[in-house]
Amino acid sequence: MIDVAIVGAGELGGSLAHVLARRELVRRIQLIDPAGQVAAGKALDIMQTGPVERFTTVLAGTTDISRVAGAHLVVIADQARPAQDVDDLLPLTQIAQLASRALVLCAGANGRTLVERGVRELGYRRDRLFGSAPEALASSLRALVALQTNGSVRDVALTVLGHPPAHAVVNWDDATVGGFRLTDVLDEPSLRRLSAQVGPLWPPGPHALAHAAVDAIASLCGISRRSLSCFVAPDDSSGRRTRAVALPVTLGPDGISCLDLPPLSVATRTALDNAMLL
Repeated sequence: MIDVAIVGAGELGGSLAHVLARRELVRRIQLIDPAGQVAAGKALDIMQTGPVERFTTVLAGTTDISRVAGAHLVVIADQARPAQDVDDLLPLTQIAQLASRALVLCAGANGRTLVERGVRELGYRRDRLFGSAPEALASSLRALVALQTNGSVRDVALTVLGHPPAHAVVNWDDATVGGFRLTDVLDEPSLRRLSAQVGPLWPPGPHALAHAAVDAIASLCGISRRSLSCFVAPDDSSGRRTRAVALPVTLGPDGISCLDLPPLSVATRTALDNAMLL
């Protein structure tokens, strides 16, 4: 089992720490936030629910960012009291200095920008810095599809690509419900109505973001082998500058193992290419 540091004890950070502790995926969680005793208080509160919810994950809260050192995974969440006029890249800069070997997961809806800037400006490897927020959006869409088909969300499989909200791309041709192609289950007007709901679903709420991040952590720990929609940094090796977008990936102990991009229709490929343009 691994040690995880969560930077930020706001609503997202607190929810993430609680969900992660309850799942008992990791050995120890360090909740870090510069705002007084907020992190320590939330960590104590979560620990006290352990006997009730029957989990034994160890949590500790601190204001000391140097506690990220030694963590296998560092998750960037939200601060309890966001500082004014502070570059959003500061946590990534500190992590690069204190825990250069750690994987970094950006759990917030702003993860796309952090991933892109972290790779380009700080030299992070694109397989070791990624964001999990698109999976929260995909989960919301699965719930809507289940309502449309009067089925179970567990039977729905779909992937979110691109740059939400304006340039989110859903590959409806690859989506399935109970093993059947979604395009065979729903008519075109229904699919258009679903597509129109993608933008308003962004950004996901803190609890949805927390669960998406924990799903990513489960994959990093080798407990889950699901393909997840994650923000992935652009590959500039071809000389073409693009931006970070959501893509389906497989995660493993060393970060992103591979991209799981399925065959795309001409229209979907064009929409994804447009989303990647700077």
